[in-house]
Amino acid sequence: MLKNGKIIDVGWVLLVLFVSINTQAQQLWGDVQLNKNNVFVGEPVEVSISVYTETWFTRGVDPGNINVQGAFSAYFRPVSTSVQRNGKNFSGVKLIYHVFPYSEKDILFPALDIEVETPPVGAYKGVKRSIKTRAKTIRVKPVPPNFDKTGWLVASSLMVNDHWSGNRNTVKVGDVLSRTISRKASGTLAELIPPTVWDTITNVSTYPGQGIIENTKTKTSISSQRTESIQYLFEKEGTVTLPEKVYTWYNPVRKKLYKRTLPAININVASNPNPGMLASVRDSLKKEQAVVVGSGDDDKPLVILGMPVQQFAIILVLLAFTFVLLVRLGKRLIAYLKKQRVAYLQSEAYYFHQLLQAIREGDKNRLVNTFYRWVDELELDEPTLAGLLSKTDNSFVSLPATDLRNELGNLSVPKAKRLRQLHLKRTINKTDKCWISP
Repeated sequence: MLKNGKIIDVGWVLLVLFVSINTQAQQLWGDVQLNKNNVFVGEPVEVSISVYTETWFTRGVDPGNINVQGAFSAYFRPVSTSVQRNGKNFSGVKLIYHVFPYSEKDILFPALDIEVETPPVGAYKGVKRSIKTRAKTIRVKPVPPNFDKTGWLVASSLMVNDHWSGNRNTVKVGDVLSRTISRKASGTLAELIPPTVWDTITNVSTYPGQGIIENTKTKTSISSQRTESIQYLFEKEGTVTLPEKVYTWYNPVRKKLYKRTLPAININVASNPNPGMLASVRDSLKKEQAVVVGSGDDDKPLVILGMPVQQFAIILVLLAFTFVLLVRLGKRLIAYLKKQRVAYLQSEAYYFHQLLQAIREGDKNRLVNTFYRWVDELELDEPTLAGLLSKTDNSFVSLPATDLRNELGNLSVPKAKRLRQLHLKRTINKTDKCWISP
């Protein structure tokens, strides 16, 4: 095809037009919505992930495993939806999740890269496309300051059931009563139901069992249950009072705090004609407790030196960085000190220090050698005692010059220091040499 003297490839034009039309037809987008973005610890946030297309989806929309740092997440259901935009109808799929923050730090619902299959307009075969969504920040409020953090629970409702095994009306020393408390909560996960804190009771040994948690989820709701047990061993006759147990929860819809109370229980413990029974039962319960504690360790999060793995890894990295930094600084410091040491061993100060040692030891031969070695470093015209004294203002010397001139053995440490001081005072402004006092 020829136009205005230029050859136009018809096939190329058609391909460009086809791609342009095809691209325009393939209108897709995704969106993430939160029903609230400011919640308490444990309060659920409903997250809706919506994906829209102008045609339809030929394969189910699956964003994959969504990991929210600092929170539990639970997937509920997909919901078909539609929306109009620029006069066009778009069909969509909305995926509903609930996110439960378990720490007092803000959490970030991550950006998602969702792969879908949808045909272009006028076609029927699905084409793989990728849709990206933006991250969403959820602000997490701490537990109110007037509330015990260990008992904090956010739920829409709570039921408490207390069950006993054994007759509480006929208890004697060495008897064991088993107690099971079950809590069923709506609108939360079992992992967020706080463990029961068992009281310490005088003359009673307690042996808690391993807690059991369970979650039940439907397409529209979630409920959970935590079941805990304890065994009481009565060790002395008399009246024993088991304190009341209070369980509280916060309803995020009504924005109120509620509580359920298990009343205190009085148990009359009678004497036992067989006193050896107590020791036997105690030993048996201790063995059972050891098994419970050992099995419970498997469910606990991994800790290293009492710290979570993430915190330990951060500290380990910081320690490694600090170690590398100290090693580098140490090498530089050692090199600097070595350089200073070499300079000192070749300085006037070092040879004067050797002279002072010879004076203190009283070794005349060494005294003479070290004195003249020191004088050599003073850069005198005549490297002798007489040459030194000729350059020194003798009016500052406490003893007559003849004492130093005739008998070097009379040179004391104070005299030597004074002599050096007078010489340095005379020459310090006439030389570029750095004098270092020993």
